[in-house]
Amino acid sequence: MSPSSLRTAVRDRMAEGLDDLAALVAIPSVHDPAVQSLDDCHEVASAVRGAFADLGLEARLATTADGSQAVIASTPAPAGAPTVLLYAHHDVQPAGDVEAWTSDPWTLTPRDGRLYGRGAADCKGGIVTHLVALRALRDVHGSFPVGLVVVVEGSEEQPTDGLEDYVAAHADSFAGVDAAVVMDAGNAAAGVPALVTSLRGTAGVELRVRALRGNVHSGMFGGAAPDALATLVSLLASLRNDAGDTTIDGLDASGTWDGLPYDAGRFASDVGMLDGAVPIGSGDPASQVWARPAVTIVGIDAPAVAGSSPSVQATAGAALNLRVPPGVDPVAAGALLVAHLERRAPAGVEVTARVVGGGPGFSATAGPYSDAFRAALASSYEVSSVGSLGGGGSIPLCATFERAIPGVEVILAGVSEPAANVHAPDESVDPSEIEHMALAEATFLAALAAR
Repeated sequence: MSPSSLRTAVRDRMAEGLDDLAALVAIPSVHDPAVQSLDDCHEVASAVRGAFADLGLEARLATTADGSQAVIASTPAPAGAPTVLLYAHHDVQPAGDVEAWTSDPWTLTPRDGRLYGRGAADCKGGIVTHLVALRALRDVHGSFPVGLVVVVEGSEEQPTDGLEDYVAAHADSFAGVDAAVVMDAGNAAAGVPALVTSLRGTAGVELRVRALRGNVHSGMFGGAAPDALATLVSLLASLRNDAGDTTIDGLDASGTWDGLPYDAGRFASDVGMLDGAVPIGSGDPASQVWARPAVTIVGIDAPAVAGSSPSVQATAGAALNLRVPPGVDPVAAGALLVAHLERRAPAGVEVTARVVGGGPGFSATAGPYSDAFRAALASSYEVSSVGSLGGGGSIPLCATFERAIPGVEVILAGVSEPAANVHAPDESVDPSEIEHMALAEATFLAALAAR
């Protein structure tokens, strides 16, 4: 099988793949009944199951403990060939404020060489990458040269551990898997391939402040009455120093990243920082986002500016997201954050905090399968070498795979490079990333069989 024949087959299958992507993006599969009907998640799960069944895989829906439906598809390995697990997820983040989008979030829209829509990159683009790769591989080879186990999760964006619990309880279903390709990460930039070798762990913390039995007039009592909102602001301010470093009592924030660097100028551009601004923190951007803890305020309970009244607030609250480097227990780190906040409660003010969900970090183990995938990436993108990136996000399932499948090599790749704007308005994917990543995956699977 020549590399050029696979390249041609992938290119020929891209139009069908992008049609699949448009159909998947059109289904708002947010696995949160408070936001979207779960019927949409079931519809997209059924469509994904059908797509892999059409490839000749034995495909089924598995309902997990959180009510989500995962797609599990498989075909046995030919004699002597390895078995590879291919992962993606079909649930997506909510669209949020639709007015903040340039185009409808549920309509895949081409613009300036990219395709815009919720899930286009994270992670329906990953599903399509697997489909294009497998279709092209079958076109050229006639069948699949390795064993396959395809897992498409239905609640990855929620902290409910549905698939993690399923994999742990059905570990025998995954016995014999040699490598797992998790198509839920991304490159340094479009056209600049890399493997993600490190993921931060995560913990959510809910903070509540109560200072009074009820709101009171700020003119009559302000200045002497305890103020819940002012207390909340003070507590949140204690979580960073003037440089921007995370300052949680007992949590080390001095780690450094030794993989590919993240140039400060490119970071500022990727993030969309204002003119003249520089990244925060005492370390370089790569260390700040891949090797050190970071706490982000993701929500605040406080009166809106519009319609607010001159009152001292009796209660206030915040939702915090803590990210920690691999090797740091996120539950223990969350407990440190809780203690840090509660320790700073002013006299007579109730401050309560609790950890609400989380997942472990991950460090990939280098080995022959990741080496083979790097070689496939280099061939697909036509570059001489492929470096390593960290991932600031968290994919708890990676650690679950390692626990459930002894000796498995987990490989993190994907189509969500920084310009993809995942989890935000105007999420997009560069279709060339799907094509290159699909070619890399097909090349990787073919090379395993050839060995």
